[in-house]
Amino acid sequence: MHIRYGFHIDILCEAATPLIALLDIHPSRRQDLTQADELIASALADPALPIEQTIHEDQFGNLCRRMTAPAGGLSLKAGGVIFDPGFSDTVQPLAGEVPPEQLPEDTLIYLRGSRYCETDQLSQEAWHRFGHVAPGWSRVQAITDFVHDRLGFGYHFARDTRTATQAFEERVGVCRDFAHLAITLCRCMNIPARYATGYLPDIGVPQDPAPMDFCAWFEAFLDGQWYTFDARHNMPRIGRIVMAYGQDAADVPLVNSFGAHVLDRFEVTAEEVLGQRFPVSAEDRRAHAAAQTAWRRNRSEGLP
Repeated sequence: MHIRYGFHIDILCEAATPLIALLDIHPSRRQDLTQADELIASALADPALPIEQTIHEDQFGNLCRRMTAPAGGLSLKAGGVIFDPGFSDTVQPLAGEVPPEQLPEDTLIYLRGSRYCETDQLSQEAWHRFGHVAPGWSRVQAITDFVHDRLGFGYHFARDTRTATQAFEERVGVCRDFAHLAITLCRCMNIPARYATGYLPDIGVPQDPAPMDFCAWFEAFLDGQWYTFDARHNMPRIGRIVMAYGQDAADVPLVNSFGAHVLDRFEVTAEEVLGQRFPVSAEDRRAHAAAQTAWRRNRSEGLP
């Protein structure tokens, strides 16, 4: 299928303000773009005035844009179309854990505590709750189930300073809090886990009546590769489009300004382009259907 996505963000600032925007599709998905999504930055006072940008990759491989918002404010817009296989998140119940001493070096950073993921404060709790669970996929799914059940979701619960420990204690949050708590518990169990942010369209699920926002989920490193888990929704979803990865939300702010600014407009879209689905091989369909059937059967029986 094809998915159309985009955003329109306006920020206000009294003086010229340098900033870094992390709003591009992640390099790992850019080969799937079928329509360019070049970010357009312009002054609010004069939309015809383009803003100079430079692009670089950060330590996590995310695309970052440096620019300076002029006095008065800045408008950021982008939109594109991306090809997606149309499969929901991969389910691999047999995926096992990799012993810490055998982990690739580039995954070790995702075992450490970070700004929003205080592994030192939740380690005892994690081992108490999940130490008896079979290592691997079953353990990560048990953590995902626990976080999904423990936290109540609501946009009115949003607080940009809430940590994983605070979410555990307060039992409320938004998608980033669900991700932070699950990531922290995984790391406590010696499972590398990283934060992911991007678009999550309502494909194959009821339409959410709330205005669309960017979404956060997490990935766990099992059997030598990264697998997607979503503690908020706790079900395989179709059409995720990753923008950025990091240890937690502190690594992937949409806009990191070096001066005061106020968010004045925030619109996000992501939807299937109807009438543009593509054939998939029978073998791929059978393998995908078998994995999803096993997942649903296990869930209905209370198994990981």
